[in-house]
Amino acid sequence: MEPREIMQESDAELRVTWGDGRECLYAAPRLRRLCPCAQCVNEFTGERVLKPEAVSDELKIEDVGLVGRYALTFRWSDGHDTGIYSFRYLREICEEGC
Repeated sequence: MEPREIMQESDAELRVTWGDGRECLYAAPRLRRLCPCAQCVNEFTGERVLKPEAVSDELKIEDVGLVGRYALTFRWSDGHDTGIYSFRYLREICEEGC
């Protein structure tokens, strides 16, 4: 499923409207805690290395970028910027509850 619209609502929220009309509002701290990169998730075991409490509830989105036609990347206010969030992964997060 591809997004129809991606809009940064504020420095702490991102809204995605999907092709089927489903809308999801993502809070920056939640997205950061779910970062799929190798620094945050053990590549071999799939175990999350990043501890949720290590991410401030005041975390902000400093920048959002497209990765090809399949993903987004973020630069967070804590300096982290290596996660690639595929549209499929973002939709899964959406379905789990934004």
